[in-house]
Amino acid sequence: MRIVGRLVGALILLVVAYLAAAALGAGLAVNGGREPPAEGVRIYVADNGVHTDLILPAAAFRDIARAEHLRDPRYGVEPYLAFGWGDRDFYLHTATWADVNAWRVAKAMVGAGSTVLHVAHVPEPRAGGPVRTLLLRPEEYRRLVEHVRGSFAAGPVVRGYGARDAFYTAKGGYSAIRTCNEWTGRGLRKAGVPMGIWTPLPWGVMLWL
Repeated sequence: MRIVGRLVGALILLVVAYLAAAALGAGLAVNGGREPPAEGVRIYVADNGVHTDLILPAAAFRDIARAEHLRDPRYGVEPYLAFGWGDRDFYLHTATWADVNAWRVAKAMVGAGSTVLHVAHVPEPRAGGPVRTLLLRPEEYRRLVEHVRGSFAAGPVVRGYGARDAFYTAKGGYSAIRTCNEWTGRGLRKAGVPMGIWTPLPWGVMLWL
């Protein structure tokens, strides 16, 4: 029982330390002097409580995220694409919250697998609540597009959860340090948007938007 108690205590301490580091990373921002433009390219960031997506105009990605990759190619005309990066096994096997299990979560957090980009063809979102919007200057948007396009890797395309989405082989390894939310935050930092220096949790991203 002592060993079990020590293991539980160590786990609690690890979680507390992780949350404290995440709060510190989110609170220390880069690009703090940026003045938002009056006009520009409108993008969105969506938060489902666990995961964040970048929602960008589809025009810059028509050559990669093509209509024929969808179960229903008619959705390929939608004006926006929602991009989420993450652990391949977790993404492909957790279409609903009921599909989440401790083993897949643990495997993802230790970086035991490869990654994918989840891409959904969507109408332009409405800003509010868990969806934030911002305008980017053309150069800022170009850097964000480079971040997203640079995350694609050669490999098979897998049909998504429904008629309008698909999974693409991605670069990089997922872990507790390099999470889906950190991928979102890193892209926004590269673009020049004020953002925490490390954003492993969704609230760390949304804090600055």
